Amino acid sequence: MAADKKFTLADVQETSNPNKPLLVIDNVVYDVTTFMNEHPGGEEVLQEQQGKDATEAFEDVGHSGDAREMMQKYKIGELADSDRQIPFNARKEKPKFEVSETDTSSSWTAWIIPAALAIAATVIYKFLFAK
Repeated sequence: MAADKKFTLADVQETSNPNKPLLVIDNVVYDVTTFMNEHPGGEEVLQEQQGKDATEAFEDVGHSGDAREMMQKYKIGELADSDRQIPFNARKEKPKFEVSETDTSSSWTAWIIPAALAIAATVIYKFLFAK
């Protein structure tokens, strides 16, 4: 199979089997048959992901640059445009909150008000308990 061959995710699922495990990582299809016995995490890890998009599982482990280079020799094609996902490194979580200019302009209150309260408490304490 040529490395520029296009696969649908359904093709990967149908073609993949224990004798020819295929998986997808960042829209690239890999045949990991010859790598099964060499995989540092064991062949079970690859078997769990066969026929699937394994991008998230691959990224969660935090593979090295060497591992990423090694993958190239197992590449047999890419996902068809209809099944492509946003590449993992381009995915961004939306911020839980956004800081606007109005939020930053009132940030002085985050330390002025507590400081003023502390000074007032000190004066009141000295006044009430001083003999």
